[in-house]
Amino acid sequence: MTNKAQVNYTGPFIIMVILFFFVGFFTNINQQFQEPLKEALLADAGNIQNTLMTLITFSWFLAYPAFGGVGSKWVSKFGYKGTLVRALFFMVGGLMVFEASVLLQVYAPVSISMAGASVPVAFFIFILGSFLVGGAVTVMQVVINPFLVNCEVKGTSDVQRQSIGGAGNSLATTIGPLFVAYVIFGGQKGQIDNLVLPFILLAIVIFALAMIVNRLNLPTIAAAVNQEGEKLPRSIWSFRHVTLGVIAIFFYVGVEVAVGTNIVSYAKEIGGNFAEKASLMASLYWGGMLVGRLIGSVISNVSAKMQLLVTSVAAIALLVAGMAFNNPWLFIGVGLCHSVMWPAIFSLAVFKMGKYTSLASSVLMIGVVGGGVLPLVQGGLADLMGSWEWTWVLVAVSEIYLLYYAVAGAKPKASDIQE
Repeated sequence: MTNKAQVNYTGPFIIMVILFFFVGFFTNINQQFQEPLKEALLADAGNIQNTLMTLITFSWFLAYPAFGGVGSKWVSKFGYKGTLVRALFFMVGGLMVFEASVLLQVYAPVSISMAGASVPVAFFIFILGSFLVGGAVTVMQVVINPFLVNCEVKGTSDVQRQSIGGAGNSLATTIGPLFVAYVIFGGQKGQIDNLVLPFILLAIVIFALAMIVNRLNLPTIAAAVNQEGEKLPRSIWSFRHVTLGVIAIFFYVGVEVAVGTNIVSYAKEIGGNFAEKASLMASLYWGGMLVGRLIGSVISNVSAKMQLLVTSVAAIALLVAGMAFNNPWLFIGVGLCHSVMWPAIFSLAVFKMGKYTSLASSVLMIGVVGGGVLPLVQGGLADLMGSWEWTWVLVAVSEIYLLYYAVAGAKPKASDIQE
């Protein structure tokens, strides 16, 4: 392993930003498959359509607690590069499961009955694919996030580097809704056979990316990683600001995905011009995150705590206004607020964690399951209440916790600071 003071991290930093782009791209297109697959596979799902639909996102984020520990072990055993290469090959396998789902539905469709509904077996195979590709993305982030925090690139702070990486991520999430709606489905969302070729091409791209990463010089930051077999004296859960940070990540990713994904269903439910512009709303929401992260990438004198405090207050205000006026256009501004929350929370949660940094990063990945849980709960509430309108209260309450973390939860005890 290499000491970070002896290495020029500019090149590896750029690599991480590129990889963060693919993390965002696959995370977002998986979410954007909800509505098209609802039309293509869940037409006979009766009154559990919304709940089943959100399982696509839930299964993806369920992978985070399942694979976060795997990522930490791989980093200790194989280093950063070895871990990333294995994660990318694992992603190729997940994409092939997606392909199997599509081929089954196109050439040999089989359905099962549940809760009075008829659901294709292909739908459940697709959910498995979401879980596997989500697992690959989880392991990648166990490397990417602590690397961005700890690598030293001249003229940047840890939050700036996270924001730059997040900008690459947001560029992908901005492209995602349009890519799914117009490139893959060509405006005909119910055509499942449109997915046959894209998954094969994406698998080829990721395989090629794995081969490229394997040839690159990607040093592991020794000060942020415990050696294989090294025993750390404290449980990571004994660090209060890390534990509360896991909860903050849970609610942050939950609200980010809930707004970015379910805004489409909400707009279509209202109908009229809102329904016609539903995909555009999702794209603008993710675009707002891109703009915010670009702004965050040049801000060096605003603390992570202040960034999180201001944006959480603004997000709460926009959500309340959107509900009050039944206007999803106001939710687009929440994307701008969400843009700096991830780097702010992550930087606060791993602040001066030393050898515990890699482990802290892996447990923070557990919190990402909120991106599956909150949208799923919101979808269930929409089925229960017969409308999406008041389900946004759940999102607003989650934002309140983020405000608490900024004000009090992120402050580490003196005994928790590691050098």
